[in-house]
Amino acid sequence: EYQLVESGGGSVQVGGSLRLSCTASGYTYSTYSMAWFRQAPGYEREGVAGIHSSGETLYAESVKGRFTISKEGAKNTLYLQMNSLKPEDTATYYCAGTDGYLPSVRLTASSYKYWGQGTQVTVSS
Repeated sequence: EYQLVESGGGSVQVGGSLRLSCTASGYTYSTYSMAWFRQAPGYEREGVAGIHSSGETLYAESVKGRFTISKEGAKNTLYLQMNSLKPEDTATYYCAGTDGYLPSVRLTASSYKYWGQGTQVTVSS
């Protein structure tokens, strides 16, 4: 079992930026796919951005052009750069990783085995 740990959440005003990080000791970032999900109170968990082992990325329509997912294998770190934040981006953000190879990047929660505890992002107007 790998434990993923998120950091970088916080409170920001509309239009602001945050960068989330996710680290996992021993996890093979270069081999597996990873993603960011979010969940707001009363809503289901939704996929925000995913990155395949090949580097291919996939974004939810609601964040395209504003969020960027990336990973740095040497540091075993996954990032989510969030710009032009909106109140509807307020949620707990989770990073997730697969336990095997996927043929393509996905934003379905069932594709991911390892999850972090989440970090809160609050965007106020």
